[in-house]
Amino acid sequence: MPFRADEAAQAGYEEAVKYLVMRPRQADEAQRERSKEVLQDLVDELGPVVDRYPTWHPLVCHHDSRLAVSTPGEQCGYKGLDHTKYFVHGFITCPYGDGQDVIDSVKALPPSGAAYVSANRLDVQFYDSGTTPILVKCEWNETLPMDKMIPLSIALPLLLEKEVPCWKWAQVAETWDTMRTYFLGGPHGARSSLFVNQETGQAMKKVWEALIYSGMFGPIKV
Repeated sequence: MPFRADEAAQAGYEEAVKYLVMRPRQADEAQRERSKEVLQDLVDELGPVVDRYPTWHPLVCHHDSRLAVSTPGEQCGYKGLDHTKYFVHGFITCPYGDGQDVIDSVKALPPSGAAYVSANRLDVQFYDSGTTPILVKCEWNETLPMDKMIPLSIALPLLLEKEVPCWKWAQVAETWDTMRTYFLGGPHGARSSLFVNQETGQAMKKVWEALIYSGMFGPIKV
């Protein structure tokens, strides 16, 4: 089935509304309406709701593991995350309590050359009346295009920075068909996702194939 970005974005938004806005039993209609308005504002600012990040994304790339990490958690430096929904350029997490652990852990993240990651409390009710919604945002150093997708000039250097060092321990080279799940984020198609468009994805594929056919990672895994 071909990847349809608009349908994927709408499905993600509807799921986020159910999870963050409609779930709180204590909320009255006015509270739900305001929560939905804030959620829509976040989508406008941060891009569509997504399932997982590309492994090179600044929100998940801070770790020493040789395994791929595509969702924020303790492995990549966060503490206290709970009841979380992801967007292209940030995520909302709703821990019980004041969420200070989340804010402190974000402040302690190592710097990225491509973006600054910040965390702030939101004055809105998401998930449950006893939780504190925290917005963790990826603030890119470069201005994004109008569609707010990540351009090749940002995505490719981050991909190379993350993957090229793997030549030191890699035993086989994985093909694009295997790695696109990690490089494009989810949901995704053959060469595009809600993070990168078709042109960017195609260019990333060409560069990846040039790397693996160089032999630097070892023989290509069949």
